[in-house]
Amino acid sequence: MGDEIMWSCLKHIPHRLAGVAILAPVGNFWWSGFPPDVVKKAWRVQFPQDQRAVWVAHHLPWLTHWWNTQKLFRGSSVKDGDPAILSREDRLLVHKFMERTYQEQVQQQGEHDSLHRDMRVGFGKWDWSPLEMENPFAGAAQGEVKKVHLWHGVEDLYVPVQLSRYISKRLPWVIYHELPTAGHLFPVADGMPDAIVRSLLLGDE
Repeated sequence: MGDEIMWSCLKHIPHRLAGVAILAPVGNFWWSGFPPDVVKKAWRVQFPQDQRAVWVAHHLPWLTHWWNTQKLFRGSSVKDGDPAILSREDRLLVHKFMERTYQEQVQQQGEHDSLHRDMRVGFGKWDWSPLEMENPFAGAAQGEVKKVHLWHGVEDLYVPVQLSRYISKRLPWVIYHELPTAGHLFPVADGMPDAIVRSLLLGDE
């Protein structure tokens, strides 16, 4: 999870950014601006254990670590690492991912910082909503190409695509890339890193 950091950077320090690519972002169901029907549809797409884990992270954040590590009920599917929840494409990509050196970097700060704390922040109670933001790059100098790109795979079983779709409609300054056959691990698919960087550097929409 890193999109909560990107939204905060866009709000507070856009002048220090050359552009932003947000990949498979975890949307906060409690951000103001989401219509109830969109939230309900996205909520129902989640696996039951993720519904419970997200609810705990928002309403009882101090229980997040315990909830995801206790053995009485299933915690977050990310913590469980159950391959059954991966999309077909993700199952193919996970083998490549595991073979590369990235695996050691995924939790280099430890499980608490890379999962439990991130859930508390991402699904916590924000005092502002990205859906209410104006274009942070509206005042960019002439000739500068500063864009916000949001990428999401339709078959993402970890993060519902419905919230990203609505964000792209609500914020016209966000360039939305929806990948119809991709799952959550699309950033490690062959050619995708180049496509993402190219869109940032060349303004490819």
